[in-house]
Amino acid sequence: MNIDRQTPEGCRIARVQAAPLDVPLLEPFGISLGTMHRLQNVLVKVDLEDGHHGIGEAAPFPELTGETQATVLAAVEQMGDLLRGVDATSFRLVHEKLAAVFRAQSSARAGVVSALFDALGRRAGLPLHRWFGGRGTRVETDLTIPIVDGPRAAERACEIRKMGIRTIKTKVGHDLEGDLARVFAIHEAYPEAGLVVDANQGFTPKEALTFLQELEENGVRPLLLEQPVHRDDLRGMAMVRGRANVPVYADESVFSATDAWRVLQAGAADGINIKLAKCGGFVEAMDIAALCRAAGAGLMIGAMMETRLGLTASAHFAAGTGGFRFCDLDTHMLLAEDPFQAGFLQDGPTLELGESPGLGVSKRG
Repeated sequence: MNIDRQTPEGCRIARVQAAPLDVPLLEPFGISLGTMHRLQNVLVKVDLEDGHHGIGEAAPFPELTGETQATVLAAVEQMGDLLRGVDATSFRLVHEKLAAVFRAQSSARAGVVSALFDALGRRAGLPLHRWFGGRGTRVETDLTIPIVDGPRAAERACEIRKMGIRTIKTKVGHDLEGDLARVFAIHEAYPEAGLVVDANQGFTPKEALTFLQELEENGVRPLLLEQPVHRDDLRGMAMVRGRANVPVYADESVFSATDAWRVLQAGAADGINIKLAKCGGFVEAMDIAALCRAAGAGLMIGAMMETRLGLTASAHFAAGTGGFRFCDLDTHMLLAEDPFQAGFLQDGPTLELGESPGLGVSKRG
């Protein structure tokens, strides 16, 4: 039996717009893939025919997604042409249309989808954490120490301790001796902190195991090791996982639910770090999370270098869905300024989402 589906009045997409979003960092942020000095992101706005609108953030990272601010701006303009007149409530259809045409533009797709969900949430008068299941209204984040020398790492660890944040994430995979010095300095400065180490593909399997062995011999056991080897080296990552004394999580190896299935089938990871900008937005993130729960794999929510706007989207998803053991939504604390306000209230490590419709974020001024 065929049932005609009526689009709610005024709920078709009228236009999609994009503008550069440039924000300086407090200090350079170095990882094994490169060093960032400022955010060069994109602000996306989706207007519905009834006048409601939503905003989202696209966070390109050339070394990972292959995107730049310029390519995202161009892609979003073309996405607007593709989506004009489409029923906004059919968000899975929107996701599929974008993925079919703009497969390589994951952060651009994520920005559009976030803005679309924000518009729908505002129209319905509901915060997005309720759209994703209403499991909770808060997440607890870590704070990241990038690739810096030991003394600076210790200084940052002391600052993080004073902020009441209980978990530190630090970047490794640059050089083994420097990585170990950084971790030891953090541990000595803040020994009771939970520690996440993220190699961003920087190790070989042998280096990753040597790194973990050195930590263990010196009384340091991280909560997890994230993406120890190249994203395509699933055999190497499975070897590390099989011999490691801590859980291994995949990040750059997983852009989609298909990737997540491949990683888990290979026995290459105990859990997955989901990032909206990496997977193309909420819809693919829902599929990855469902797959992980079905497989008994751990869940982590992360982000690219994003403002409060992008981080709020990820916080709504993680809090509403529930089951995320690790949360890495800290980059608003690394910015020299943030052009957005609201979204969440922060108390130490806790990001508390409100009941404002949609994302609940607005631009300053």
